[in-house]
Amino acid sequence: MTTLWIDATAGVAGDMLLGTLIDAGAPVEGIQAALDAVAPGAIQLRREEVVRGAMRATHARVIQVGEQTVERTWSAIRSLLTRAALAEVTRRRALAAFERLAVAEAHVHGMSVADVHFHEVGGLDAIGDVVGVCEALRLLGVDEVEASWVALGNGRIKAAHGLMPVPAPAVLELTRGWQVRSLPGEYDPAAHHHSHDHGHTHAHDHAHDHDHGHGHVHDAAQAGHEHAHTHGHEEGPAAVADRRDIGELATPTGLALIRALASRCTDMPAGVPSVAGVGAGGKDFPGWANVVRAVLTDTTAIAPADRPQDVPAGGQGQVSSAVGPDGTTPTVLTEVAANVDDLDHRLVPGVIDALLAAGAVDAWATAIHMKKGRPALTLSALTDAGHRDAVVEVLLTRTTTLGVRETAVTRTVLNRTWATVSLDLPGGAQALSVKIGHRDGRIVHAQAEWSSLAQAAAASGLTERDVEQRAAAAIVAAGWVAGARVPADQS
Repeated sequence: MTTLWIDATAGVAGDMLLGTLIDAGAPVEGIQAALDAVAPGAIQLRREEVVRGAMRATHARVIQVGEQTVERTWSAIRSLLTRAALAEVTRRRALAAFERLAVAEAHVHGMSVADVHFHEVGGLDAIGDVVGVCEALRLLGVDEVEASWVALGNGRIKAAHGLMPVPAPAVLELTRGWQVRSLPGEYDPAAHHHSHDHGHTHAHDHAHDHDHGHGHVHDAAQAGHEHAHTHGHEEGPAAVADRRDIGELATPTGLALIRALASRCTDMPAGVPSVAGVGAGGKDFPGWANVVRAVLTDTTAIAPADRPQDVPAGGQGQVSSAVGPDGTTPTVLTEVAANVDDLDHRLVPGVIDALLAAGAVDAWATAIHMKKGRPALTLSALTDAGHRDAVVEVLLTRTTTLGVRETAVTRTVLNRTWATVSLDLPGGAQALSVKIGHRDGRIVHAQAEWSSLAQAAAASGLTERDVEQRAAAAIVAAGWVAGARVPADQS
């Protein structure tokens, strides 16, 4: 199992998480394709190499093109993501993050979730952060996410209608059940007080009622972390009220992503790390490195200390895991299944979607015949231990079964790398994401992702089959054929 561990001990924000995953090897072109699926041509992703506290890091900038300040309801965002041609796991993760944020805001403001209006988080740049992070996880082949405790910051920030405490109310609501601290892990008070710089000096991107007016900074680079949001009509990031305070280190978007994606708060898990990424905030502060780190680890196989050659090198554009002697990765999972002969078959797609939303690695239905020749279905799901209870709950409550059976299974998968191929189609060039299965550094097979094919077909007016045939020819022309070496980083 490929586990991503997030180090948020210096704070967290959506753009920092995205930069971390890009630094770990998620291809920019693949992420951009997902952003285009949400809002074609309206969201641009840029990356740059920076230094934060003497650490090299990747700074990701998600920039909205043309859109002015927009507020969207939770229902509008859900509809936008549901309609977009996204991979299902990306859509599920993004919806979970926004739902976390909507529930927190509803509790803070004493309103129903349906009535929550997002201001800065409703902008395409913030939506791009969330979708970008979730798509990057998919492109990296991440099975599970874990995270450290989170640094929140302290003090109060100045707002047009008074002082706002740190952490902000929505952030505080999102911390329930998670380990947090006020100060960063390597915080140096002397350096901080000497410099008079403070945390990530942006104001909050959380939702508010219509009565509140809000300024907006469209370019994420102008803010300490991500999308600056001021109260009243002032432009620019909010200032801390007291120069001795750090300010805000964890944004609502960043914390909502951690709470929606991470299964537990923990130290870095035992396993074989393959690659680490470092994502930067917008500013460099004395006293601590303004970064989020992430480590990809295979938690199912630990290489002996005397066999360092078994530890894969990994790198940008290539996702390696601890592997078997033939370059494949075995994973122990549980198959949960139930036979039903009285379930309306029209309900089956919804059950499968619910199983995947509950964290199942895969879910499917099989036609069978039961005793006395009765036609029936077997509903099955593969799950890890962390999602087993939720998967079982779906089968027990969303179907007519009176029980489930569980079987331990071993799933062996090829290592996966994502690359990008460009097709010259009617209406313009289209970039397609290509999934490459490989072992021992050699390609076993490569094919275009169906979501990319569907998007290209819709944009060009061709059929999916036509685009698939052209993509297959382009993949061969690129040399991504069985036996060839895995392509270098495409980002």
